[in-house]
Amino acid sequence: MANEFEIHRAVKKLRTVVKDLPKAALFNLFDQGYTSLFEQLIACIISIRTYDEVTVLTSIRLFSQARTSAKIAQLSAEEINALISDSTYHEAKSHQIKAIAEQIQNDFQGELPADFDVLTSFKGVGPKCASLALGIATGQARIGVDIHVHRVTNRWGYVQAKTPEKTVEALEQKLPKEYWVEINRLLVPFGKHICQGSYPQCLYCALQELCPKVGISKA
Repeated sequence: MANEFEIHRAVKKLRTVVKDLPKAALFNLFDQGYTSLFEQLIACIISIRTYDEVTVLTSIRLFSQARTSAKIAQLSAEEINALISDSTYHEAKSHQIKAIAEQIQNDFQGELPADFDVLTSFKGVGPKCASLALGIATGQARIGVDIHVHRVTNRWGYVQAKTPEKTVEALEQKLPKEYWVEINRLLVPFGKHICQGSYPQCLYCALQELCPKVGISKA
């Protein structure tokens, strides 16, 4: 039987490893003061299929004009589109963002509930965005799994799952809750810059002694 992956040691090492790497977009925005659930949710929509550095700049451009559902609801979809035009699928996102802002105003008196089911009921908001926004903005124990979290935790052999959705389920059964929000903050920069998809930098990785390198043929 293979040795169990030492998640506590890995997290401790990762905190040092990622300290000087570019932060994941939503955590970057939070650290810059964009801490509300609404801001985090909208930034996550902007981030879909968009590079982190573009997400940060685009979100700040939008929030410089409107940071609340009330303010964004007052903008036209065309105005929102112009502000987020650097993001991928910006036209569709502009309509989604406006619709969400209007729904918050109409159905929730301008106060976005910190409720997973409410967030995922909005068009354009999937489980990953809902979990990230709730975890970062409100501290709820939620796991946001993107391709990096999925790839790295499976390479560790910590979970064995074929899709990000299945990785969420597996991590919810296994990962200590104290790491549920942090795992995304750590593994997005780690996965982008070190444990990469095609060319993982195993020789230079601080976790080399812990990692069984599942599925890696060359590094």
